[in-house]
Amino acid sequence: MKAVLLAGGLGTRMREETEYRPKPMVEIGGQPILWHIMKNLAQGGVRDFIIASGYKSEVINDYFDGHRDWQWLEFPRADAVTFVGSGDQEGWRVTIAFTGDTTGTGGRVSRVGDLVSDERFLATYGDGLADVQVSELLDFHEASGSQATVTAVQPTSRFGLMDIDTSGRVLHFREKPKMKDWVSIGYFVFEPRVLRYLSDDCGLEEDGLTRLARDSELSAFRHEGFWQPMDTYREYQILEGLWESGEAPWRTW
Repeated sequence: MKAVLLAGGLGTRMREETEYRPKPMVEIGGQPILWHIMKNLAQGGVRDFIIASGYKSEVINDYFDGHRDWQWLEFPRADAVTFVGSGDQEGWRVTIAFTGDTTGTGGRVSRVGDLVSDERFLATYGDGLADVQVSELLDFHEASGSQATVTAVQPTSRFGLMDIDTSGRVLHFREKPKMKDWVSIGYFVFEPRVLRYLSDDCGLEEDGLTRLARDSELSAFRHEGFWQPMDTYREYQILEGLWESGEAPWRTW
């Protein structure tokens, strides 16, 4: 099974780290966050990766081209290159495909459609970590009968919340509670037909998933475990701190 990793965004809210490299190449514990995502997915049996690159794509190419554990294999098309792994990455296959500097997330998936072939595939964002159990996700998708599955969590509020009565008296204070709403964290499972819902310039969630939901072809896998995005420098520090403490929940290997 193949996994498409979205790694082409500008990362404008993390300029401290992304001025010279794409956000998925920001290192946690000495390895790009992209590597952590692949390592986690590999534990679930997914070892064939397609990296949809964009902003500063050459940094991603150089990482694989210059790493002793990776060897060049082929150019599957003019704007893509494939490497195979060795050592701890034995059996991994990584194809890096340039999908444009400013392309939307749905457009990036669409532009690598020919590389995933006519089969079910996984897709996720290259800037967040989770301990999603791939086998459970795939079992849920299979049972749902939907064309697409999105993994969802109930995030913790960034702020403490208060219940206030009409006189202004605080009735209750809740320190950063878990929210009732669900948000997408990626870890999508897509049937080949999903590509028909995507266009070259669309957003994945605001366009593609919206169309799928309209047609009752989208299901949500509720993830109750760990998830931490890396949208800001502070969130990067959270992930780095977890790794340094030896208590990184996403480390399933």
